[in-house]
Amino acid sequence: MSTRTDSDTEPAITEAEDRADPVEDARRARWLAVGTGVLLTLAGLAASLFKLTGAASARVPADYGLGAAVCALAAALGAKGRTRRALGLMIAGTMVMALGDQSH
Repeated sequence: MSTRTDSDTEPAITEAEDRADPVEDARRARWLAVGTGVLLTLAGLAASLFKLTGAASARVPADYGLGAAVCALAAALGAKGRTRRALGLMIAGTMVMALGDQSH
């Protein structure tokens, strides 16, 4: 096993410590996708309810609700390990919410 030192004061780093664990990276990506999807879903639902009580047209809360549903689907896909698709759906859901808000 080879070791390398970056300087005289830092401890030696083995090759095994230098490499990232792909299983841990995948687990972290799944949790991040789920957490972000849930957060965006809750934000979209809250905005939908807020806009529903206001003077905005009916399309605005519907757009927020649709965007929240897309983000909820993204969270479900992220939990199954489909993190790239989940990221795309989160972007699409956020865009639906933003465009719906701009349309009023």
